[in-house]
Amino acid sequence: MTDATAGPFPHGLDDARDAVLAGTAIIAAHDLRKQYGDTVAVDGISFSVTQGEVFGMLGPNGAGKTTTVEMLEGMREPDSGSAVVAGIDVVKDPMAVKRIIGVQLQSNAFFDRLKLTELLNLFARIYGTKASPTQLLERVDLAEKGGSLFKTLSGGQKQRFSIAAALVNDPVVMFLDEPSTGLDPQARRNMWDLVRGLKADGKTVVLTTHYMEEAEELCDRVAVVDQGRIVALDSPGALIDQLLETGFRNERPTREATLEDVFINMTGRALRDE
Repeated sequence: MTDATAGPFPHGLDDARDAVLAGTAIIAAHDLRKQYGDTVAVDGISFSVTQGEVFGMLGPNGAGKTTTVEMLEGMREPDSGSAVVAGIDVVKDPMAVKRIIGVQLQSNAFFDRLKLTELLNLFARIYGTKASPTQLLERVDLAEKGGSLFKTLSGGQKQRFSIAAALVNDPVVMFLDEPSTGLDPQARRNMWDLVRGLKADGKTVVLTTHYMEEAEELCDRVAVVDQGRIVALDSPGALIDQLLETGFRNERPTREATLEDVFINMTGRALRDE
């Protein structure tokens, strides 16, 4: 298991930047810290993400995972520490980072009275790109909703549209914050398929979640965050194996299917957006 306390970049920003430029990482964070008053939200987090990887940050509410991601996105300045995304120093040039990443937030605020195609055209003009609204909507199974107002969408449709909007600038890294929270089983499975599609296209994906099944299904590696620190970092399978090696045994009976599998089998995989 990776040493979650020491971190991979003992000499800070230079090592982190070298790792990115050498192609061994597309994201490199070193000793990130953030405090609000007496509350330490992030307490010395270090890790790297390789290109094309789906990297998960797991933790209970208030663990510090969202604050960590916001610092990588250039949305929140760290008190100390460093971060490099695709060769860009996030602290020195947060605007440059924003131009090459896509961000899907757990809660989004779009102009309610604009059509989806109008919103995507607006974002494309802001980024100075020639993104095709039709192709973006097709990508997230919303092709038939292009002429609809954002306010008329269901919860699942709004989540999928937020991913389409995050793809307008053809980002090299996608940040997804609790992407399946509040979705029904069909919409959640569809969201998982979207994440797999991003990986298949060569995108690097960083997602936060507190759904363990979601992390196990999607992530190449996960960082378990608690009280502002990474307490474990490895592939889901390796972390499970390490727990079993301690003698842990699950006393609950294991089955080859879950109640969600029963639900999907009986009601189908088709989205229920209407």
